[in-house]
Amino acid sequence: MAPGLTEATAADLAAAALELARHYAAGATMWCLAPEWPEHGRHVAVEFVHPVVIGKRALPAVAVESNDPVAALRELTRPGDVLLVVGTRDAARVRSALQRAAVWGLTSIWIGAGPRPDPGAADHVLWVDDDRSGWTAPYDGRLVARYHLLWELAHVCFEHPGLLTTRDPACDDEVCVTCSDEGVLAEVVTEHAGGTTVRSARGTETIDTGLVGPVVPGDLVLVHAGTAISRVDDERS
Repeated sequence: MAPGLTEATAADLAAAALELARHYAAGATMWCLAPEWPEHGRHVAVEFVHPVVIGKRALPAVAVESNDPVAALRELTRPGDVLLVVGTRDAARVRSALQRAAVWGLTSIWIGAGPRPDPGAADHVLWVDDDRSGWTAPYDGRLVARYHLLWELAHVCFEHPGLLTTRDPACDDEVCVTCSDEGVLAEVVTEHAGGTTVRSARGTETIDTGLVGPVVPGDLVLVHAGTAISRVDDERS
């Protein structure tokens, strides 16, 4: 185990690396966002695109630098891509991008320091747990160590092709109780005479928004059975 990493962090890194390798094997791109420390976003992208070890494959990764990263990522990403963010839990643009990642069908990885984010804020959280680290971790190598190890472990996974295929559990019932009862987070695309088109991890669909009132593109709603049942606060607000 690398110096300074707990067993829990090592396990988190291994799980994130395996899922990242699987997405890359399926043709994904990784989008790297670090509004507080843009140098880290660039560093992550370079790490994956230009491997320093001879024989390792170059992996598509792009640093996103924008005053409105949600708007940029909305146009650039595809379902199945990966969003990797570096930042503290108080960074509004980080939280907003992660919130939309679930809507767009992205897998999310959050590398950060200081007070931990709430459970479920990202698919994978690789954190520096130290009250002082919010000030020092970006500059003392601890954040860098986490994404260097993520890169190295992803390549270890490539050396074992049997790990790179995964099968989603099928829903064999005629009516899936879980799916039918679950609300899905969706983003409004446009309103038109036939209803409202929204985008979610399962694709685009037309829904009824009568219960929640007027909506505009970019609004977040919870959808159940073809109907918006509530609005969802945007993390940017």
